[in-house]
Amino acid sequence: MSSISILLIAAVSAGFIHTLLGPDHYIPFIVMSQARKWSLRQTLLTTVYCGLGHVSSSIIIGFVGIALGYGISQIEGIESVRGNISGWAFFAVGFAYMVWGIFKAIKNKPHSHFHSHGGGGIHVHEHTHHTEHAHLHEKNTQSLTPWVLFIIFVLGPCEILIPLVMVPAANHDTYGIMAVSLLFSITTIATMCTAVTIGYYGFKVLPTGKIDRYMHAIAGATICLSGFAILFLGL
Repeated sequence: MSSISILLIAAVSAGFIHTLLGPDHYIPFIVMSQARKWSLRQTLLTTVYCGLGHVSSSIIIGFVGIALGYGISQIEGIESVRGNISGWAFFAVGFAYMVWGIFKAIKNKPHSHFHSHGGGGIHVHEHTHHTEHAHLHEKNTQSLTPWVLFIIFVLGPCEILIPLVMVPAANHDTYGIMAVSLLFSITTIATMCTAVTIGYYGFKVLPTGKIDRYMHAIAGATICLSGFAILFLGL
């Protein structure tokens, strides 16, 4: 096999393993789709947009670094800083969303009303109150959430891509740089979408009815833990 063929296989393998071992690449979309009641189409579109932002930012930084004559260690240093920023963003956004979800769950706690009927019958009616302001706030956060995720993923680096791109760059192989970047990107986004789809349908078979009103808090906690994993576990 030629060196470029080996490099392309490495790009596909790295894209797949890098994504699969990084739960922040798919878990946020799975839990947010359940909390926000997104359709699979909306969930996958958000995943693709965030995936494109994720890989494109690293590719652009890699190209600029190569053009400026930076070495691998210098570019990886930049990516490391971006990784810390992304991790803290995940942590902060997840924590804030979790707190909001807890207050929302408490505020919308189901309560019962007793209605008496003729003949001595009693009917128990259980429901939650939703105000017009609450519905408006929900709509606003619904449209804002994908953009918040997109910004966080743009900040997130693909450190493993840099050494792969630097190999053809050292040989002034433009085709090799483009091919490695393209295959890595396609594999990363395809793996993200596959994992998200599996998780999306996996949630559908779980008995989540009793915890449905806590889904926002659960989603926030999960995203917060993803940030913790990035910052302190190196995932």
